[in-house]
Amino acid sequence: MARYRGPVEKLERRFGVSLAMKGERRLAGKSALDKRPYAPGQHGQRRTKTSEYGIQLKEKQKAKFMYGLSEKQFRSLFKEAARRDGNTGSNLIELLESRLDNVVYRMGFATTRRFSRQLVTHGHILVDGKKMSIPSYQVKVGQKVEVKEKSKTNPQVVRALELTNQTGIAPWVDVDVAKAFGIYTRIAEREEVVIPVEERLIVELYSK
Repeated sequence: MARYRGPVEKLERRFGVSLAMKGERRLAGKSALDKRPYAPGQHGQRRTKTSEYGIQLKEKQKAKFMYGLSEKQFRSLFKEAARRDGNTGSNLIELLESRLDNVVYRMGFATTRRFSRQLVTHGHILVDGKKMSIPSYQVKVGQKVEVKEKSKTNPQVVRALELTNQTGIAPWVDVDVAKAFGIYTRIAEREEVVIPVEERLIVELYSK
């Protein structure tokens, strides 16, 4: 299945939670989910009973859409998480959070992961001084991630940096907002990653 490119606010209304996909509208409380906190469509306000499989599938879809991955990419990442020692669910979140596009978002260089992925693919991001245009690149502890000098005046980047006080910078990165660069100081601990996803249910889904 290809990466989702449809209306993102419909997704948030369907799942009933913010997936951090609308940037400033979300911060200003103007997202569709804030105005209409129920599923889209004619029968959106009806209560429906969901099966166990449906609940597990919903958790996987939330994670997949939030981080902007295709089904193939997500499954591949899950296999890597299962292969590693330790808790598979925690490993999965760790791998998702250390993707370059997500690190760029966590450092406050973009208001959404979708825009951070654009910054990476269009060559606006450097890792340890070298251009890196692969969003799925796994950033390693100690690496420096920065916005290319010519791209620091990009209006969307400038606005994102202005909003970092509202969005907050993740505690596992150290960012110099004025110079638009940051260091990935450590791996995020699961309890620090505030996302509306229960990875345990994803593990159960893939374990069937």
